[in-house]
Amino acid sequence: MRPDSANRLRARRLGLQSQHEAIALVHTDCPVCRSEGVSAHSRVRLTHGETSIIATLYQISSDWLSRDSIGLSESAWAGLGLADGGEVHVTHAPPIASLTHVRHRIFDGGLSEIQVQSIVADIVNGAYSDIHLAAFVTAISARPLSKNEVVFLTRAMIETGERTQWSDSLVADKHCVGGLPGNRTTPIVVAIVAETGLLIPKTSSRAITSPAGTADTMEVMTRVNLDREEMWRVVEETNGCFIWGDGAGFSPADTDIIRIERALNFDSPGVMIASVLSKKIAAGSTHVVIDIPVGPTAKIRTTAEAEMLSQLFLKVAAAFSLELRLEITDGSQPVGRGMGPALEARDVLAVLRNDENAPADLREKSLQLAGAILELAGKAASGRGQALAQDILTGGRAWQRFLMICKAQGGFLEPPSARHQRPVCAPRTGRIGSIDNRKLARAAKLAGAPDDKAAGLDLKVRLGDSVRQGDPLFVLHTETIGELTYVLDYVEANPDIIEITH
Repeated sequence: MRPDSANRLRARRLGLQSQHEAIALVHTDCPVCRSEGVSAHSRVRLTHGETSIIATLYQISSDWLSRDSIGLSESAWAGLGLADGGEVHVTHAPPIASLTHVRHRIFDGGLSEIQVQSIVADIVNGAYSDIHLAAFVTAISARPLSKNEVVFLTRAMIETGERTQWSDSLVADKHCVGGLPGNRTTPIVVAIVAETGLLIPKTSSRAITSPAGTADTMEVMTRVNLDREEMWRVVEETNGCFIWGDGAGFSPADTDIIRIERALNFDSPGVMIASVLSKKIAAGSTHVVIDIPVGPTAKIRTTAEAEMLSQLFLKVAAAFSLELRLEITDGSQPVGRGMGPALEARDVLAVLRNDENAPADLREKSLQLAGAILELAGKAASGRGQALAQDILTGGRAWQRFLMICKAQGGFLEPPSARHQRPVCAPRTGRIGSIDNRKLARAAKLAGAPDDKAAGLDLKVRLGDSVRQGDPLFVLHTETIGELTYVLDYVEANPDIIEITH
């Protein structure tokens, strides 16, 4: 049935950036809203032609928006595929039946597979506002998800997005659960593994709570916003890729769930596993290595916690016939020196170019993870994977493969440098007793990372190092004096960010 012309409004593009949430603005005297009985913060269905979305409605009393117009955020405008002068039909949003399941999870018990499918489908279709999403994220975080619920959530997230199948039956991948600044092993691992002939189509995220995600770091060196067709071409040409996962359409519900988790500072193990594995499976991966850093200020604090997480990972992966190997690694301090997109890219390039001053810890960890993939995929015998990875790296073949992938994605660029740099020095002589990963990451973010690609910090010390009063502990990199002043105030207020013992 065609929309009633009486309920149509002329669309105006506001240029309003609202991330993923569709926002609509109307005048308080809008006749359509009066006839429909909708008010501020109502959820409405907007229709243009054959396309409909759900949006949150707000009202304004100013006359800069006429009574026969509707102003739309960029998300809403793109979702409707509008052109200037287009018309939009406005009605009440239909009730969200799956919210009953969310309430059931909060007050009564677990979720069935059908219930999880219903919730995830509504999230992907835009039916859930941020308030609804927050309720769902809380419901699945306050009480741990069962193994079956994690499987149900993983499957629903896969099935509501795009999927890729490759010509090879064996497709490799890796992932780190996060919580450790630097640790930018992925570009090095992908280059090494791709050089052996294995397919490794690496989709990565942007920063969630860190100074940089792999996509942020790679973006200073090459184009990462590739669609699925471009991803396919690059991998077929080079065996690997470095792309931003959202552009490929894999596990679209994950984007909204992570966004709300970040705002609430939630980090549920079950949700994390569903997030990671849904994207790996959707991308066509068959053999995956998971890096779990453990340390007092990492995301995973104890070996016992890491072991429990590993077992749940393995059980869920088995439900999808996914070959998985877990590597529990040292998370007591950052890996590499740089924190922030350009500074982490500099470390990656130093390792790939076999620079004698390259961070040794980043090099060794990259070889460990690459070796684990080569063994899991059968390219190397047990215990021989790291040696093969080292031969590929030291022989320059990984660097050439990296350049090949970057060229296929649009070309290679050298990382930029920040305008302002300021060292933070040791207040006294002694040894480095502890490094707070979270506070260092916070300082790098206050410096401007990841939005300012060259911003962040450059770590100059490692645990156990001897320092003299006045020696640099780290160097702050910022694009503005204001950011530099702000982050220096934070460092001064947190003297335990790097602890010096006598």
